[in-house]
Amino acid sequence: MNLTRRTLVKTGAGALATGAVAGCLDDIGSATATMDSGYAAFFTLWDWAEQISGDAMEFENPVGTGEAGHGWSPSGDLTRDIADSGAFVYLDTAEFSWAQDIAATLESDYDTVAVIDGFEGLDDQLLGWDHEVETGGHEHDDDGHETDGHDDHDGDGHDDEHESAHDGHDHDPSSVDPHAWLDPVLAGEMVTAIADGLADADPDNAETYEENAAEYAADLESLDQQFEELIDAANRRVAVFAGHDSFTYLQERYGFEIHTPVGVSAQAQVTTDAMAATIDLVDEEGIETILYNPFKATDGSYQMVENILEGSNATDAMPITHLSGTLAKWHEEGLGYREQMEEINLPAFREVLDAQ
Repeated sequence: MNLTRRTLVKTGAGALATGAVAGCLDDIGSATATMDSGYAAFFTLWDWAEQISGDAMEFENPVGTGEAGHGWSPSGDLTRDIADSGAFVYLDTAEFSWAQDIAATLESDYDTVAVIDGFEGLDDQLLGWDHEVETGGHEHDDDGHETDGHDDHDGDGHDDEHESAHDGHDHDPSSVDPHAWLDPVLAGEMVTAIADGLADADPDNAETYEENAAEYAADLESLDQQFEELIDAANRRVAVFAGHDSFTYLQERYGFEIHTPVGVSAQAQVTTDAMAATIDLVDEEGIETILYNPFKATDGSYQMVENILEGSNATDAMPITHLSGTLAKWHEEGLGYREQMEEINLPAFREVLDAQ
């Protein structure tokens, strides 16, 4: 895939009209939406939509390079721009509230735009923020030491343990952990949901969407297998991440732990006790490499890496990406979702879990 053949994002003063997020839609009915273009709410959904649509449609991602889609909000009249297109792909979750607002406006005022929820059909597989397994199935006491957890992973990645972990979770947009796209298996289901939505809205190109989605699903199956093989070869099942934990779905799927000083909440503050417990865990587990969020490399999260390295025996740090955004250098290299998982996340997990 060549990401440079598309326009990744509209930026600058002339790119988005000024005004409120929802915009004034008094005259929106005069616009004519076409199914040759669409918008997707953040990087991963944009990449998937591009893969699925092929030459039939061109999608735009409003979130700029270097920005994470999680917690992002538009600065201009994005609703009007999306209403002039043929489709809007988003996730119905409060963590992308701006996208929820736009979807609601489109559905009530402009029904010629196909509004496609990537979570369609996944209700019983979505985790809540209060899920008891915040760090991949291992609970820790107040000192950060492991007290209980899952049995060793059996290697197939699709066992009853994983399925039961999601039982009882309805799709309540206000309480869902949105990061399901990081699980390659769930990613395959989300790709299918997007393809089905596009096919329903644009029957003339339905076969294109279905064929492209099936081809991409095979790539995701390969990605799933690579994670399976990594975990099977791992000599360690715990990693330390300097940042809030966006990777619970990966941990649930493959049976390993990511310990963080701040847990799952992006708003949580690092306490002295939590940092001390993290440093103790690093040394107890013999962890040499700390994971970090490259989108936060210039703020407090990077300082968190420095604090852990200074206080522990760890000597190195590697980035992992939550894929709600992309960096300029990755965009320039043409790295989509699958490529970033394979070239950034897999090598980092292979290193920190000692699966060389």
